[in-house]
Order: sequence, then structure tokens, then C-alpha cells
Amino acid sequence: MSQSLVQQVKDDIVQQIREDRLVLPTLPEIALKIREVAEDEDATINDISSIIGQDPALTARLLRIANSPMLRSSIAINDLTTAVSRLGIDYTSNLVIGLAMAQMFQATNDAIDVRMRACWSRAIEIASSAQVLARHFTKLPSDQALLAGLVHQIGVLPILAYAENNEGLMSDSMSLDHVIERLHPHIGAYILKSWDFSDELVRVPKQYQDLTRKSEQVDFTDIVQVAVIQHFAGTDHPLGQVDRDNLHSFQQLGLDADNVEPQWQALNEEIDATQAAFGGSA
Repeated sequence: MSQSLVQQVKDDIVQQIREDRLVLPTLPEIALKIREVAEDEDATINDISSIIGQDPALTARLLRIANSPMLRSSIAINDLTTAVSRLGIDYTSNLVIGLAMAQMFQATNDAIDVRMRACWSRAIEIASSAQVLARHFTKLPSDQALLAGLVHQIGVLPILAYAENNEGLMSDSMSLDHVIERLHPHIGAYILKSWDFSDELVRVPKQYQDLTRKSEQVDFTDIVQVAVIQHFAGTDHPLGQVDRDNLHSFQQLGLDADNVEPQWQALNEEIDATQAAFGGSA
């Protein structure tokens, strides 16, 4: 695909967004229900549990997380109500939204399905690192950091959906990668805004690759940026070649650029536990 055709695809997608013609992903119904209840000041543990309990698979995954090393609990939890009580309503809500999102990263086209599942697996890796970083290096809620990691590439979904109906783009993986790289940050922010996510989370997909940004206080974008850079460390990816010495996000988390690897190794076990608890694929 020529550069001019890449630009044409970009213009087409941008135009579809402006005219509300691009089909954007929507949160699964159970995630919407949980969020609505969680935002109700009068909501109870039983209210949340009754909704989650309608989905046996989701219930099983939530129980697995409640009993996982990531929560450092020595007492086994065997019922949903106890799990929600242990996690808390806000934490449970963010976990359910994240768990429910897995079903969005699937497609009927085999090539697109492979890309979507790979994107989800990478999101889980980044989210697991983000949660652990938030817990150890900030006072920000670790469950929101987890959610920030899960949604940082949500803008990839409508681009892949577009490619599924564009034979030229489908047959040229390098051009598709280029389009994704250029467009997913802005589309991701657009999607999260349409989902009524907080401004802090809306900024994540749009700004996590901006190595020049300087936040006044550590935020979720800083956390996700560090997690992404560490994910690509030692690879040929451009973010794997970043000089971390003067990177603001590392400074905000108090990470010593000369000592990142030993610090990261100390967190690996906890990151792996989080990733295993959350599940590795869609």
C-alpha cells in the first residue's frame, strides 16, 4: 500500500468519526449495569453480587482473582458476596469492566481475530504492570491503573473492524500497522469519552506515547507509559530504544533510570501473578 493510500485510509476513518459513521465498540451490557450500580451511593454488596452472579463465567473469574496472589489473601474465598466484600464495590466494578472487555477483542475474520487477541494479551501485560507500579510507587488506585492499562489501545478495535472490510489494507500488514500507530491514540480517547470514562483515563490512549509530556502530578498516563516502555525494553520497537534517563514518567514514579532493571525484577513475581489471575487471552 502506498503512502498516499495510507493517508486516504486515515482521512476516511477520521471522516467517519466526524460524521458518526464509524462503528465504535460499546461496553458489554453487564459492564454497563455494574458501573451504573457502582455509581449509586446506596448500592450494596448484594446489588453488585446479584448482577455478576447472572454470568457464571464472570463469577468464576472474579473468584479466581479474589483468591489470587495479586490480592495477598491467605483466606480462601468460595462465594461471590464474600469476594465482592473483600474487593470493595469500586475495585469490583473496575475488574468486571476489564474482564467483560475481553469479549470485544474477537473477530470472525481469522487474520483480524489473531490481531485482536494479540492486542488483548498485550493489554493484560501492560495492565498487570500498571497495577503493580501504582501499588508500589504511587498513591493512585491500583484497580484504576489496571483499567488504564487495559484500555490504552482500545482505539485499535475500530481500525481493525475497518480493515476487515478493506481488502487493500488487509493484505498489507505494514501499512495496517502504520495506520494503527497513527490513529489509535485519538480514536481510543474518543471511545473512552463516549463511554463516559473519567478525563484521567480518556487521556491515557491519547498521551501514553508522548515522551515529551510532563504531568504536574503522577497520573495514570505516566504509569501506563512506564509499563509500555518496559514491555518493549530490549526489542527493536521504537519505544524499546527510549533513553529513560530524563523521561518524566519514570521520574514521577521515582524510578532510577540506572537501576530500573533490578527494580523491575523485584516486581516481576507480582506482575506475573496479576497477569495469571486476570487471564492471558480473550
